[in-house]
Amino acid sequence: MAKIVLTGAAGFIGFHLARRLLAEGASVVGIDNLNASYDPALKRARLAELGPLPGFAFHALDITDAPALADLVRREAPEVVIHLAAQAGVRQSIDRPFDYAGSNLLGHLAVLEACRHLRPMPRLVYASSSSVYGTGAALPFRESDAADRPASLYAATKRSGELMSDSYAHLFGLPQVGLRFFTVYGPWGRPDMAAWRFADRILAGKPVPLFNGGDLRRDFTYVDDIVAGLVSVATEPLRLPEERPHRIYNLGGGRPVALTDFIDLLERAIGRPAIRAPEPMQPGDVRATAADISALARDHGYRPSVNLEDGVGRFVRWFKARYPHGVPSTL
Repeated sequence: MAKIVLTGAAGFIGFHLARRLLAEGASVVGIDNLNASYDPALKRARLAELGPLPGFAFHALDITDAPALADLVRREAPEVVIHLAAQAGVRQSIDRPFDYAGSNLLGHLAVLEACRHLRPMPRLVYASSSSVYGTGAALPFRESDAADRPASLYAATKRSGELMSDSYAHLFGLPQVGLRFFTVYGPWGRPDMAAWRFADRILAGKPVPLFNGGDLRRDFTYVDDIVAGLVSVATEPLRLPEERPHRIYNLGGGRPVALTDFIDLLERAIGRPAIRAPEPMQPGDVRATAADISALARDHGYRPSVNLEDGVGRFVRWFKARYPHGVPSTL
């Protein structure tokens, strides 16, 4: 398999993707700045799992350092670059807008520049988000929807990244695939994610906030299914337009689930009830997400394989095993 440069290698999805690629014989050059968007100890723990695996090399590097990134990409000369590094999360983007502009705009631009100067140019696969659909699209979300009414700065930065990528495909012929992730969950996730926050509060006997009174629906996607979609577009032949070789796909579970039903599954897997606390709708949130995944299924045979009950069970087993005495306060 090819040599792959992977940004965000110490992140939730990057960690799982690196393990899968290494298991399939790829050489993976991981990049991450190990910043404090959440406790770096969790990121280092993921890297400790990856470090001994054959074919893995790691560089502590901030993607906004464009000259350093370009130099590394030039030295490694990968066939594929997978760009997952970003400031993630809707709500934090309201409080820390410049962090998001740096990582998600300048960082994305630095990756594009590094790739377009390499000869031959690598295939670039990058992470986008279901949040780009904002408040203007009907369910289920389709890639052909306008995606021009973002509900948060995070969504605006991810949509901007898509547009930058499209311009580089047009100007330089850089082959690219963007994947719009839908509500990813699973072991080794981030502390700000719903599954983690809810499980932690249920186990601690603390109230679980139900925003919009719990009247929310999300297209939950188990991390292994996200990884399967990433691997397919990174390694299989692509169907890209000749004049503008760039395509965007939804990558989700394909079935929206009520937030209350998700909490029901967590309760059963954990073995204790949640204290449910209705709260108002949060700024930047949308009421529902649902992915039309037919395009990725057509072009790459994508089929989600982990149902929600199994996925929640796997997450809870990992969570209990890793934090038998509760989550450290630093997380």
